[in-house]
Amino acid sequence: MQDIEPFYNWRHFYTAEEDPQSPFYGRTYSEFEYSQTLYNYYIHPQWDDFGSRTLYMKMLFVDYDQHYAIIELLGEWNDAIENDIMTMRREITDNLFKLGIAKYILIAENVLNFHSSDDSYYEEWQEQLEDEQGWIAIIDMPEQSKYDFKKARLTNYIELVELPQWRTLKPEFVFQLIDNEMTKRLK
Repeated sequence: MQDIEPFYNWRHFYTAEEDPQSPFYGRTYSEFEYSQTLYNYYIHPQWDDFGSRTLYMKMLFVDYDQHYAIIELLGEWNDAIENDIMTMRREITDNLFKLGIAKYILIAENVLNFHSSDDSYYEEWQEQLEDEQGWIAIIDMPEQSKYDFKKARLTNYIELVELPQWRTLKPEFVFQLIDNEMTKRLK
């Protein structure tokens, strides 16, 4: 777990800790002190804690002019016990929405498990974004997590997208590809 670090190749475009509008503004990180854990396994110190005990994130890129955010996730997305979607909504995305962010790309290749509860927070999130022509897309969720996500019928609110080459692209190209795909799907 400690070897899985957030994607760092866009740091010359954006860093959440230097963005005064980011919920992570002013945070400092150590490259050497591992203090956060996920099920007794230390995780890389660059991951951000947003209030969940089982899920961590890194805001990789936010474009306030184009109204989108790209967020990478690590851990177990557990709505059944931890209600991670509520925590993510209240602590992160609701604040971003107030700043005009209505399109969310969640990179979930490191979401090792997904446990669902009811879909009310997902439905509420989708309804919030509809008025702004917004959407939520999850990129590259592992098969076992994707299976559980689909089984809970959460694809009624969030699109699952495969984009394995996202790391080779600039953030605006990732957004454009997903936005084009979402526009096709929503028509």
